[in-house]
Amino acid sequence: MAFSREQKSAAFIMFIMVIVVMVVVRIALSLTHDPVAEKLKKDQVVKVLFVIQGKGGEALTSDVFLYYPASKKGAVIDIPGNTGAIWKSLGRVDRIDVIYRDKGMAAYVDEIEDLLGLEIPFSIGIGADDFGRLADYLGGLPVFIPDPVDMPDGSGGRWLLPSGAVKLDGEKLSDYMNYLLEDEDKSAREERRLAAFISLLTAFKEHRPDILDKNNFSYYSSCMNGNVDGDGLHELLDLVTDFDTNFLTTQSVLGSERLVDGQKLIFPFLNGQLVKDVVKQKVRMLIAQDSQDNRRVYVLEVLNGTYQQGLARNASILLENAGYNIFRVGNADRMDYEHTVIINHIGNEEAARTLGDFISCYNMIDEEIDLDDNKDEDVDFTVILGGDWDGRYVRGAFGKEEAEEKE
Repeated sequence: MAFSREQKSAAFIMFIMVIVVMVVVRIALSLTHDPVAEKLKKDQVVKVLFVIQGKGGEALTSDVFLYYPASKKGAVIDIPGNTGAIWKSLGRVDRIDVIYRDKGMAAYVDEIEDLLGLEIPFSIGIGADDFGRLADYLGGLPVFIPDPVDMPDGSGGRWLLPSGAVKLDGEKLSDYMNYLLEDEDKSAREERRLAAFISLLTAFKEHRPDILDKNNFSYYSSCMNGNVDGDGLHELLDLVTDFDTNFLTTQSVLGSERLVDGQKLIFPFLNGQLVKDVVKQKVRMLIAQDSQDNRRVYVLEVLNGTYQQGLARNASILLENAGYNIFRVGNADRMDYEHTVIINHIGNEEAARTLGDFISCYNMIDEEIDLDDNKDEDVDFTVILGGDWDGRYVRGAFGKEEAEEKE
């Protein structure tokens, strides 16, 4: 059967259209299969929420891992399960971990994003049994237990754990994360759960080649579920497990305890603004280009340079929650300081700027440093609060522009 010239032309055009459609589909599929790269085009700091689930479906641990690949520095923001607020997904005041149990991961991510003031594009959930399997695949996770544990677990069994620096298998890790001694506050259990997550993260780093091996990856990935899987999960883990363990910091959401409906809830300080500011500071520190030791916890002296009572004590709580070590709180040499000032005792301008950014203070004095003097100083920075301190920030009386004019 012979085809006319018009039929041949139509068939050729159809063939070309099919080829074009196939190419477009292939490109579209390649884009959808690389969510990590797409997100990194917008933000170079990787943000992943890790949730370890308890046997009852609750969020046993909730930790946001912030990682900057260019410097290999990372930070973990721990969200205690009893963090309290009026949660929009629940429409009431309650513990934050109830959201995960009742509403699922998507709603949980939304609430944590609002809490931290941070977009979190990636989430990874690890079930209770899966966490045990992961620990066993990794050869156990190292933790420190100060005293041996031998007590009933409340369900007919016993919690039995040795003391010292030990490596626990999956079953024992469950005991480690759930036991609570009679004389312990529940915050001690929260600290153990954070320690277990940090141990898991460190084990990911140490076993990175084995985890990412194509022949082994399916074993590890089967223990995780989230909004990335397959090649996307492999790419994400390839990225975040390359952090430098010497540059990993931790910060918990802190606040004031209140009793609500018979349960103790932690309400973040300053109506949640402090934790947002702390997270911003952590991100800035990750991307800071200075070569000085970012692992150091800086020691502050906080002095009240006004007649307003309690100013230094309240400011010290604020700064301590931001990760600083408070050595001394007291009164300044006089009470008529008009402007808040930061005295830099160690010559670290980058750290001084980070502190200044956190409290919006750019009025800084560099103490003259005698390099031949080998005495050990106790204080890195002195913060003298002046009349422009409003309890959280330095009001515009002496901000960045004034500091630049002063220079």
